[in-house]
This record gives sequence, C-alpha cells and structure tokens, in this order.
Amino acid sequence: MVAAWAVLCVAAIAATAALNAFPAPDPQPEKPVSAECAEYIADIETQLAKAKVEGNDDDGVLAFTRTRVGANDCSDEILDHFSGDR
Repeated sequence: MVAAWAVLCVAAIAATAALNAFPAPDPQPEKPVSAECAEYIADIETQLAKAKVEGNDDDGVLAFTRTRVGANDCSDEILDHFSGDR
C-alpha cells in the first residue's frame, strides 16, 4: 500500500515537472474593434463613470447592441471589453 502511494507521488512529481518544462502558449492577439463599436464602448464607459459619480454604481452593465440594418453587431466586442476585471 505504501509502495503504491510512493509510485503515485513520484508519477505526479514527474508529470508536474514535465508540464512546467513547456512554455505557456502565446496569448491570442486582440481582435481589432470597428470604429463604431469603439465609439459605442466609449459611450458605455462614459455612462458608467457618470453613474459612479452620481452614486448609482452597480455591479452590472446593461447595454443593448444596435440592430438596425447595416450597423455593426458589437455584442462580442462589448462582452470582451467588459468581461475582464469588472
């Protein structure tokens, strides 16, 4: 029984060492954001800053993406921007 635990521990140490020997993959480059989406994200940031100053700082963000014909769908960009440290 003790020998089995010793073998498992040695195997775990060897596996950890092997994983640490390989460098982490490079992070994915950020996708470019269209000017329209960047403007929309900046507008949301402005509204959040205004709400914080007014004391209406909540833990969430509610934003609607534009759905008119020909407009960019900024939902992915908004999620990417606000999913970080907020």
